[in-house]
Amino acid sequence: MNKFCTDTGFVSLNKKGEHLCGDHVEIISGDELTIAVLADGLGSGVKANILSTLTAKIISTMMANSMSIEDCVSAIAATLPICKVRQIAYSTFTIICIRNNIDAEIIHYDNPQVIFLRGGKYYHYSNTSEIMENKVIYKSRLKLREDDTFIAISDGVTHAGIGNVLNFGWQRENVVKFMEDIYEKDLTAKTICSILLNKCYSLYGGEPGDDATVCTLKIRRRQPVNLLIGPPSVPGDAHKMMSLFFSKEGKHIVCGGTTSDLAARHLGKNLVTGIPRYFDPQIPPAAAIEGVDLVTEGVITMSRVLEYAKDYVLNNENFAHWNYGKDGASQIARLLFTDATDINFYVGRAINPAHQNPNLPIGFSIKMRLIDELASCLKQMGKQIKVSYF
Repeated sequence: MNKFCTDTGFVSLNKKGEHLCGDHVEIISGDELTIAVLADGLGSGVKANILSTLTAKIISTMMANSMSIEDCVSAIAATLPICKVRQIAYSTFTIICIRNNIDAEIIHYDNPQVIFLRGGKYYHYSNTSEIMENKVIYKSRLKLREDDTFIAISDGVTHAGIGNVLNFGWQRENVVKFMEDIYEKDLTAKTICSILLNKCYSLYGGEPGDDATVCTLKIRRRQPVNLLIGPPSVPGDAHKMMSLFFSKEGKHIVCGGTTSDLAARHLGKNLVTGIPRYFDPQIPPAAAIEGVDLVTEGVITMSRVLEYAKDYVLNNENFAHWNYGKDGASQIARLLFTDATDINFYVGRAINPAHQNPNLPIGFSIKMRLIDELASCLKQMGKQIKVSYF
């Protein structure tokens, strides 16, 4: 594992009136290899969804098993069902393959060319073409740097606004200009997708005339974040738990009143509460301990973080709430969703009677299920997760 990692994310818009998206994204991610495939099926609706799903799954699985693009294209040609009307089996695709976070290969067939940003500015890269199964396949290879960003789009993005606010749609050069204007170094891959697709939705006037998908991959420096919640089930294990937690590299978050007292005592510092400031009336105010990056209340705050995480892995509609909020839940969300690449949870199993309140906005017995669900969402974001129980 090197000092970099690949942040991934995607968001789709369904064509107006369709319950299924005709585009499909498949991502296979590991320490040494990340493969993202964006496929766009012929037409829209169920048939297009089947075509794109088969294409993306076949290509990603075969390439993850070190098979060539020639084999992938042959398998697709032999597998995809034939459209009875058009007499073709048709799904365009874009493949981005990143090895060891230092080498990238881009392969695309009939999709808009991948937008590559370096330092937040468009970077032109060359490509070569080959004929495979009567299809023109374009290939490119690149050496990578920190913050290099790949943005793959389906043609529903470049069709946005056509015949409405734009005569010829949202041309690729206009998409490039938009991305350069909104780019910020701290934006995650998923957030970049959300911002771009929100613009598409606006250009469509809220009624998309085609399926539209954005898939982004971004090279990031690894950033660990450590979160401690709850005292240990055996009080005598508190010193061990705190020692392990504070010895970890990266930022440190402490959640819960009793946990904060233990952390302050371990560090020999004061727990500073000050005058309570409710930036959100439903989220208890944060506190402070010298040597700790963030100190918050426990279950209620983390429940809101879980809500944000579940939304993030879907369409990230609550981005503005947690990205700009000053309450404890928003601050945790920024640290976990935006800053962190590797997250270590230290979870105490001691039972707090307050967590048994059936009116709490979470459907679990105690904090254990909350952490499990949050860890699952964070894994879907591409984070490396480790959970230690005490």
